[in-house]
Amino acid sequence: MASSLQNLSNQDVFAHRHIGSNSAQQQQMLSQLGVASLEDLISQVVPKSIRRQQPMQLSEGLSEPAALAQLEGIANQNTLLKSYIGQGFYNSYTPAVIQRNILENPAWYTAYTPYQAEISQGRMEAMLNFQTLIADLTGMALANASLLDEASACAEAMTLCQRVSKSKSRVFFVANNCHPQNIEVVKTRAESLGIEVVVGDPHKDLPGLVVFGVLFAYPGTDGSIEDYGHLIEQLHQQKALVAICADILALTILKSPGEMGADVAIGNSQRFGVPLGYGGPHAAYMATKDEYKRAMPGRLIGVSVDRHGRPAYRLALQTREQHIRREKATSNICTAQALLAVMASMYAVYHGPEGLKQIANRVFQLTHLFAEGLIQLGFTLKQSVYFDTLQIEVEDVAQVMQNAVQAGFNLRAGTDSVLVSFDETTELSELETLWQVFDATAQLNAAELFENHDFELPVSLKRQAPLLAQEIFNRYRSETDLMRYMRYLADQDLALDRAMIPLGSCTMKLNAASELMPISWPAWSSLHPFVPIDQAKGYQQLIRELEQMLCETTGYAAVSLQPNSGAQGEYAGLLAIKHYHQSRGEEHRHICLIPASAHGTNPASAHLAGMKVVVVKTDELGNIDLSDLQAKCERHTDHLAAIMITYPSTHGVFEESVKTVCETVHAHGGQVYIDGANMNAMVGVASPGEFGGDVSHLNLHKTFAIPHGGGGPGVGPVAVASHLAPFLPKTPLQDSAVGSITATPWGSASILPISWMYIAMMGKTGLYQATANAILNANYIAHRLADYFPILYRSASGWVAHECIIDLRPIKDNSGITVDDVAKRLIDYGFHAPTMSFPVAGTLMIEPTESESKQELDRFCDAMIQIKQEIDAVVSGQLDEADNPLINAPHTAEEVTGDEWSHSYSRSLAAYPIDSLRQTKYWSPVARVDNVFGDKNLVCSCPSVSEYAE
Repeated sequence: MASSLQNLSNQDVFAHRHIGSNSAQQQQMLSQLGVASLEDLISQVVPKSIRRQQPMQLSEGLSEPAALAQLEGIANQNTLLKSYIGQGFYNSYTPAVIQRNILENPAWYTAYTPYQAEISQGRMEAMLNFQTLIADLTGMALANASLLDEASACAEAMTLCQRVSKSKSRVFFVANNCHPQNIEVVKTRAESLGIEVVVGDPHKDLPGLVVFGVLFAYPGTDGSIEDYGHLIEQLHQQKALVAICADILALTILKSPGEMGADVAIGNSQRFGVPLGYGGPHAAYMATKDEYKRAMPGRLIGVSVDRHGRPAYRLALQTREQHIRREKATSNICTAQALLAVMASMYAVYHGPEGLKQIANRVFQLTHLFAEGLIQLGFTLKQSVYFDTLQIEVEDVAQVMQNAVQAGFNLRAGTDSVLVSFDETTELSELETLWQVFDATAQLNAAELFENHDFELPVSLKRQAPLLAQEIFNRYRSETDLMRYMRYLADQDLALDRAMIPLGSCTMKLNAASELMPISWPAWSSLHPFVPIDQAKGYQQLIRELEQMLCETTGYAAVSLQPNSGAQGEYAGLLAIKHYHQSRGEEHRHICLIPASAHGTNPASAHLAGMKVVVVKTDELGNIDLSDLQAKCERHTDHLAAIMITYPSTHGVFEESVKTVCETVHAHGGQVYIDGANMNAMVGVASPGEFGGDVSHLNLHKTFAIPHGGGGPGVGPVAVASHLAPFLPKTPLQDSAVGSITATPWGSASILPISWMYIAMMGKTGLYQATANAILNANYIAHRLADYFPILYRSASGWVAHECIIDLRPIKDNSGITVDDVAKRLIDYGFHAPTMSFPVAGTLMIEPTESESKQELDRFCDAMIQIKQEIDAVVSGQLDEADNPLINAPHTAEEVTGDEWSHSYSRSLAAYPIDSLRQTKYWSPVARVDNVFGDKNLVCSCPSVSEYAE
């Protein structure tokens, strides 16, 4: 009876849901590899010198219901008041049709960055809508597909101004009415780049100052609004550029930055239907003039044509980005906030220009109505022109703030004033309660007061340009139509909900539904990032526990969750190293060694941190060349700051010499930065903090299950040894010489529950099994494909780590078939291509992850083997070298079912090279996209209604 009762109490082990293959399938793969068990495999693959000596001090895994219940208990500790704090963050309504069909839809959140254009047309159309929205609102020629957050966008605007300004000045002026977090992040960025930031009143402190750029706020953090046109003219005469940080909702009724003559516009799209989420993720934006397009950071969606001359979307002008230009790139950012940009764009599609103006005018009217009531009550306002924010002089700030909390509101405290920021969720009745917060005797009737007043913006500040005349913003008004539009876009894409995405170094693993569910809970999504800490007890517990979990997995002493992307994590880690050296009187240490095989974010981040990059060679096996490392260390011994390495290596191998690399750098006074991109091969098996690392960033959107979301959101925590802990980014709980690197203290806080759930449900045993299966799956693929394609790198004992690289260069030499041809042909087989030509040109890097089943691995291998047979047919002459299914891939349904078929091979071979495709087939919506045409004929916004008519 006891055993049956135990069976009744046992819950399903989540690890069995997360890991794709069951124990029998794992044993089949192990047998083919000639090893007896997963433990036997790990002991052969992972060098003994770096194996963990002690298991992670984590609990065993919880069931899904138990983990959700525990997390709900934590969430319930948060106190949800109505926050009218403003400061760049506002309550907003997420339309249910968008929440259900975008935010909570795996077709959108499991998609990868749209590098593979043909299978990304849906999400790229949505991001093109975002670009069009931003360009239209800001009055600029073009906008990018989003940035990480508003504060870092301000920092990016500063560096853009420096790149293109003809001024020789090193001074950047920031208006003192910018949001404080924006000023903080700009200062942090500027310090490492040798830029002097002057913060002051533009009318008093800017005249006579020689600057290369200026940042204005519109409206200001204090609510003030002014036309900067005259100042901008003067600054342009001095060869300075001007960036304006503008509120996206205000721009629907206010004169645009472009109309004022600004060069750059940046801001946050959060109030377009994206939850507060204690600070993120939110899609920032940047828009600029056409002549600065090659200097603009971030992704840019462009319109090109496919093989048949049909319009097709693609990522444009990529040669300016970090993965190509390395330290000379426009920025180090490797991700955007794609999913949130899509939500914001759909919010604009949902409401249309009239709906957006109605929301903005309502906010404006309510703000002025509240101001009128305050004036009648005898209060003085510090601004005379405002949109949604009032700064009210009060005698006792603390008392008013206390009154507000007692009434259920959070307001913002000034030194001698209180600020109130209204939004689309404000109700007329709330104004009456808020009047009593300021004056307990107030008896004003909001409805009556509204009837007797009509509030108007000054004509000089009103938007004159048409608003969102493009068809996309004037077409979908019923929920039926919008739902179908979003479904249409999703159907064009190939995301993880359809098939394995075998990208090396990108770890496209399962993003389980139970991990994602909590981010929609109001207790997580509705908290303003600047509420008092005691109202965020649940978040603080979640953050503490997740930090401890990550310390256990990495072997480090402390973690900061502030970085909101992997690139930001790299930057934060290098700043910690830089300030550590400064604290020891070794400011001269500025050399950063980086292996030739490193991802482009490494040198780009080193540049942002003010370091000089020195490249270390790799040997013929892909390992760091120890003799070259020794020589570089000796040459730069007095100035060596750090080395940045990726482990397992970028080539997908556990390098035996990693401890020697760490010891060599330490011997010359440097710190060791270990890139956490490949942490999925180490959790529970090896810890970078134990085998020589001083700092690592982690990609929570890779190893720890946060989805890629079409290229974002992401979280890139930085983990450090104890001596670097004082130099982590600044938060309200930790002062730091480094300052903040993102707008909010804990970055993209609202998606942290995803990783907490993943770790809590997997537990220490499940996490170890995940790592072991990731390594098993990669070696199984390498084993199955080895007879058909050379495996480029293996360890001395013949193993790969969690990914493998197949070499297609001999195939190109023999057949003319390129790595691009193979990648595009994989689309016909229903797969996203592996990572192309990185870290070696002409190769494919494959990472299956632990989430894929043996059946899916075999399906992928079968596709690759069949493609190799097609290549052989080209070599033998059975297929025409000038007209074959590889060079013409992918094939669209329209082409295959058309009345004419001009190819020398059959329609069946084009569409159904494997019989299983007849049961379930993904059709690429476009044929192969012409990249060169797209860059030469750049189009990066939707046509207007008038252009459609023409």
